[in-house]
Amino acid sequence: MEKRYLQLTDLTSYKSAFNFGNEVWKIVIGWDYFAKDTIGKQFVNAADSISANIAEGFGRYHKKDKIKFYYYSLGSTKECTDWCNKAHIRGLISDDIYKVINVYLERLPREIHQLIKFTEEKLSV
Repeated sequence: MEKRYLQLTDLTSYKSAFNFGNEVWKIVIGWDYFAKDTIGKQFVNAADSISANIAEGFGRYHKKDKIKFYYYSLGSTKECTDWCNKAHIRGLISDDIYKVINVYLERLPREIHQLIKFTEEKLSV
């Protein structure tokens, strides 16, 4: 039987973060120029950096290097919480969209912490 290696797309945290970034993009793309240029760009960059940092960490060889990037993705998750709250308070997103985004923002830190724990426990390098 052929040995199968873990792939980036096998990671729950990566899939969730990737989908979250696309959801944020779909929301922000409909905003007016000022909103996009101020909150929108920051929100999209922070959302995209969650999955990007998971991907970069996954591609690193050493355990400490991997974990460092996974922690960066956690920081980006917290940054997204701030941008989401600002967008909601400033009337850019509805209560319903706010709730949907917050489901991701509550789940992602748990998934990333699970990835960090798995990396710490299972990798030897």
